[in-house]
Amino acid sequence: MGWFPDEAAAWAAAVDGDAEGFAVVFDRYLDRVYRHALRLSGSRHDAEDLTAGAFLELWRRRRQVRMVDGSVLPWLLVTVTNLARNRARGLRRYRRLLASLPRTESIHPGADDILDQQIAAGSAKRLQQALGQLSASQAALVSLVSFEGYTPAQAAGVLGITPAAARTRLHRARRRIELALAGEPTPPDGLLPSLEDHPT
Repeated sequence: MGWFPDEAAAWAAAVDGDAEGFAVVFDRYLDRVYRHALRLSGSRHDAEDLTAGAFLELWRRRRQVRMVDGSVLPWLLVTVTNLARNRARGLRRYRRLLASLPRTESIHPGADDILDQQIAAGSAKRLQQALGQLSASQAALVSLVSFEGYTPAQAAGVLGITPAAARTRLHRARRRIELALAGEPTPPDGLLPSLEDHPT
């Protein structure tokens, strides 16, 4: 494998199609990306799929990737978050399909109820459900700031928004998660308290 002085050099080579440069980035962040995927999915199998999907997207879209402080990790984490949200939406559609099917002897009774119980079981599943109620940008902000320790300003750079917008969206996202985990309905963003009402 070729030698690169830092991640920026390895990534620059990867952008030009160098597989060894990409392998350096892959090896460096595989564990971090997998842990994040596992946190969001609650399933080792799903986490593996999400991780593979994120790195595949990183390769496909390498010329459009935004780096933060010389790292592609924030982009990878946002991509995993978006992939997890898409997977959760697909599961919800599947559950609705099961619920709409006529009840016959050939259909296992209560299959959709079992799925509901699995989704609701455990804090990881409740968190996954709460994240599913957020917009894509809110979920990405929570993932970067609350889970991975990036500042709102750094997350704003990844998402292409202002730091002020990031702080506002993050505040509303945290409030939505609190309400969802408490089992309370979440109002539209415009009805949630602003940062001015509840400074952080």
